Amino acid sequence: MDWYWWVAIMLALVAIEAMTLDLVLFMFAGGALGAAVVAAADGDLVWQVVVFAIVSTILLAALRPFMLKSLRKRGENLPETNAAALVGRDAIVVDDVSEHAGLVKLAGEVWSARTEGDAVIAAGTEVRVVRIAGAIAIVTYSDHPASA
Repeated sequence: MDWYWWVAIMLALVAIEAMTLDLVLFMFAGGALGAAVVAAADGDLVWQVVVFAIVSTILLAALRPFMLKSLRKRGENLPETNAAALVGRDAIVVDDVSEHAGLVKLAGEVWSARTEGDAVIAAGTEVRVVRIAGAIAIVTYSDHPASA
């Protein structure tokens, strides 16, 4: 593979990253740039792929967290991922939720749930996720009633 294919891949990744703003594809674009340098130096395809993987991994592990932290400090509105994306979402209580035990259906999955206070929320009630603590959704009553 010639170096210009890696540059084309890099440009495509940067263009897609501009739409997603997740800063993952941007790190892969850096890996593609590294592979392009190896290709321009007449490196074998195997070495190009190895450099792509190594540079991408280093950028994902070292640069991405720093960039996300920096962007959040500036007040940029970044899309949340993983458990952080579930905070603020509505869920339906599957098994009564108390401060000690309970289950909710959240984003199509059943989660262990707890309340922050001593309230007991009955099954079938719509709740809102306040925070995620490990694998447990901390919930409170929703602003609007559940629909049947």
